[in-house]
Amino acid sequence: MEGGERREIEYAVARDERVRAWLLVPEGGTRRPGVLASHQHAGQHHLGKSEPAGLAGDPAMAYGLELFRRGFVVLCPDHLGFEDRQQKKRRGQQVLRGVDYEQFLFVDAILRGGSLTAKYLFDLQQAVDVLADMEEVDASRLGGIGHSLGGQTILWLAAADPRLKAVFSSCGFSQIRDIQNEAFLHNRALYLPKFLQVGDMDAVVASIAPRAFGMSHGTQDAMFPLTGVREIHRRAKDVFAPCQLLAIIFRGRHSFPETIRKRAYAFLERHLA
Repeated sequence: MEGGERREIEYAVARDERVRAWLLVPEGGTRRPGVLASHQHAGQHHLGKSEPAGLAGDPAMAYGLELFRRGFVVLCPDHLGFEDRQQKKRRGQQVLRGVDYEQFLFVDAILRGGSLTAKYLFDLQQAVDVLADMEEVDASRLGGIGHSLGGQTILWLAAADPRLKAVFSSCGFSQIRDIQNEAFLHNRALYLPKFLQVGDMDAVVASIAPRAFGMSHGTQDAMFPLTGVREIHRRAKDVFAPCQLLAIIFRGRHSFPETIRKRAYAFLERHLA
């Protein structure tokens, strides 16, 4: 590809479970900052890694490709249930598609004492391992980006994995109690058993400090109530140094507009490049 290489790679996340991902490597021999690009949901289970890599779907979601063009090494993996990680047909087993398979994965995780949230997080941590081990990557300069489900999962990853020095989440969360008050049913990886007994998403965001964190939300995003978003912003401003926080509320819907993407990329460049 122009300006570098696009490689399809594969790595293990569990016994007998492997993930395919697109790795975008700019030309040139120097070690570069690495970014994990987490894809959105949008009810499009046939799409995963290929959208942020710019190979399919909405061009506004090709943030992995756009960061590659700015000189980052970018890893774009599939979440469980999407693209190459949809259910594989087995003899005698019912084949579930789309949200039905996502629901099955959700209840299966609960039955085994876990959650789909934790599964996505664990898989992404394996992706960070892979990215950090690349000879083209400076493992001291790792970051992440994502929109919607991608923004949600990259938030949890930043909170759990201190190797990520700077992260940007687009339209990925609000306070869970506000979402529940609106009776809005989200992707199944949003729900963590007993979570509201111990806190809410403002505490997850605050736990990332003092590392760099950016977030954007639209005023007309029905998926994430603005009251909860503003509460998260207030808490974040109390714990982050001003230079380490980028909190954007823009006029618009559930989206990642070009003007906001450019600010997100500049934020990552400032803290990683």
